Amino acid sequence: MIKVILADDHTLIRDGLKSLLKSDRSIQVIGEAENGVQLLELLETLTPDVVMLDLNMPVMDGFKTLEQLKVKYPQVKVLVLTMLDQDSYVTKVRTAGALGYVLKTAGRTELIHAIKTVAEDNSYICSEVALNLLNRVNNGPGDQPEANSKGPSDLSKREMEVLRLIAEGYTNAEIADKLFASKRTIESHRQHLIEKTKAKNTATLIKYAIQQGLID
Repeated sequence: MIKVILADDHTLIRDGLKSLLKSDRSIQVIGEAENGVQLLELLETLTPDVVMLDLNMPVMDGFKTLEQLKVKYPQVKVLVLTMLDQDSYVTKVRTAGALGYVLKTAGRTELIHAIKTVAEDNSYICSEVALNLLNRVNNGPGDQPEANSKGPSDLSKREMEVLRLIAEGYTNAEIADKLFASKRTIESHRQHLIEKTKAKNTATLIKYAIQQGLID
């Protein structure tokens, strides 16, 4: 039996994961946490085989939690489950000690396979992220754009839409309503934009949008 703790600040996500994992009798959810602080408290009394860790959490996010786990509970095997698909995040969390990285868009079969792989102390990266990493390697360092020179062509159509709405002053919730998406998805797009454009905050994002002629 593989014992799992779920660390995600969204109750709906945790409930969905519990329901999904019930279909596999070799996996048992033994605890839940809404943030890194709660997770560390749980680990004082529970011994999981795998911790499924979200990166976007209040109080203590996934990145800081990984730092704490590495010091206090180095034996804990961590599978990151996130909406963030940037390969830089993969490198960051793996360096911090996570064994696995799976997107929340993954299907049931891949998620269960990831849990079992990590439980056996093996690394796992979901197929979508692995393909992105492979493409970057195949392109070679000479084909990579210069830092701080990201242009509109480097952004997806949806990221461009989100960027324009951010520049117009809309909140994440308002953008989510306009684009018929969840607030969490918009938060993910915003983080991608910051990562890709090297912006430090919303003000520099707007400056980028103006420089690129996306807004007047």
